Amino acid sequence: MKWNKSHIIIAILLPIQLLLMQVVANNPAFIERYYSNGMYPFVSSFFRIALGWIPFSVGDLLLGFGLFILIRFLYRLIKTQFKNFIPKMIHFTAILSVIYFCFYLFWGLNYYREPLAKNLNYHPQKYTTEELQKVTEHIITKLNYYHLEITKNDSLLVENPYPQKEMYTMAVAGYKNLSEDFPQLKYKYPSVKSSLMSLLQTYNGTSGYLNPLTGEAQVNDRIPKTSYPTTTCHEMAHQIGFAAENEANFVGFLASNYNDNVYFKYASYRMAFVYCFSEMRKRDSNKSKELIQLVNKGVLKDFNASNEFWKQYENPFEPLVKKGYNAYLKANKQDKGVQSYNYVVDLLISYFETSKEI
Repeated sequence: MKWNKSHIIIAILLPIQLLLMQVVANNPAFIERYYSNGMYPFVSSFFRIALGWIPFSVGDLLLGFGLFILIRFLYRLIKTQFKNFIPKMIHFTAILSVIYFCFYLFWGLNYYREPLAKNLNYHPQKYTTEELQKVTEHIITKLNYYHLEITKNDSLLVENPYPQKEMYTMAVAGYKNLSEDFPQLKYKYPSVKSSLMSLLQTYNGTSGYLNPLTGEAQVNDRIPKTSYPTTTCHEMAHQIGFAAENEANFVGFLASNYNDNVYFKYASYRMAFVYCFSEMRKRDSNKSKELIQLVNKGVLKDFNASNEFWKQYENPFEPLVKKGYNAYLKANKQDKGVQSYNYVVDLLISYFETSKEI
């Protein structure tokens, strides 16, 4: 196998890119102005316009093809007893270099933008347990209200009647309402699709993902439908440039809450309750036991049904996937890893206090 000069040059660019990312990570104001609010909206719009009309997930096919190429590469490497190992590894490194470049150019630089709280002019501070309790009680009140709006009975389970694809369209309406109060959260050019790998996602415990190379929001169409609105809105939040999980969760909450549809409103408070109650339980287990008694029985049945669903797919590989994703998050300025999802509580408290709902 001949040495390919272009492969060598591109492979050498990988460590250079890694070093440059260390510099970029320390300049959030630059990223916010010139990438997140400069270049990225055009890149994102291009991919959503180009691929949004295609009914299936191009990103999933791309991932499947990439996995096939990787397996074929490893198979041939072993079959040839590692012949021409160095040139082949240089070729492989060159491919990784291109993927790394495209990942950050097309979407990944959003990990290093300024915090959403600053964007929304919030000033989150270390909140007290009393503040958390107050917000959680407010969320329970709203959650019970919308549960009763749907079921008319506090003991009945919520059954979302909408097909998944219809909810993708409905989610856009929520973002339209949201943009009237928060113009920076405007969503255009929908590209939300059911993942072709939904079964695999269910086994690895994920509800959806954004493909950064195609700009498509992928939603696991097997998950319980009561959480479908917030999952969809969460992935759409990634599309408009909010890479951090806690921020995407918060934007997902807002977009669902601003939706006129009662099932979306229910889902928004359902999600908010999960995060606030979880934090409350860590701080004061006795108080959390009192709070859970305030939740409608039908809502608790909904949570139990959700837990039972995920239990069906528990497997030995799921913790390994989570560890890998945890490392990925930490590598992209989310020091708490998967626990960074829980920091949505800071934004929820700021929102409810700023909007004077409580």
